[in-house]
This record gives sequence, structure tokens and C-alpha cells, in this order.
Amino acid sequence: MTERHPATEHLLRQFEHSHLPAHLQAVSAPCGELARQLVDALPDGPELSAGLRHLLEAKDCAVRAAVDAQREA
Repeated sequence: MTERHPATEHLLRQFEHSHLPAHLQAVSAPCGELARQLVDALPDGPELSAGLRHLLEAKDCAVRAAVDAQREA
């Protein structure tokens, strides 16, 4: 990865998912892939940061939904 703004690098790290169990990795990974595509395609700036933050929120919600679904099963 070329050097990016520290905020971009920080947000991108939040999409790492190797520490999650496999069933949660399956939910988290597509969001991480999209985050990487956005970082590869767009310049650093406030809109990229905002987009990554919102995507991170969505990913976190989806992972929590998967955790809840497993508890209810």
C-alpha cells in the first residue's frame, strides 16, 4: 500500500477480520473488500473518511446481527 493519510490507514485497519470466527469473517470480509476498493480508487479526503466510517458502522451492525442470529439458533 502506498502511504496514505493516517486517518485512511486507521480506518482501513478497522476492516481486518482474520481474528473473527469463520462465520463472522464471511459477514465482515465483503465490507473489508469494498473498503480496500474505495481506498484504491479514491483520493484521501474528508469524503473518503466519512464513507469509510459509515461502511465501518454498517459492517459492525452486520457482524452484530450475525452474532445475534447465532445466539437465537
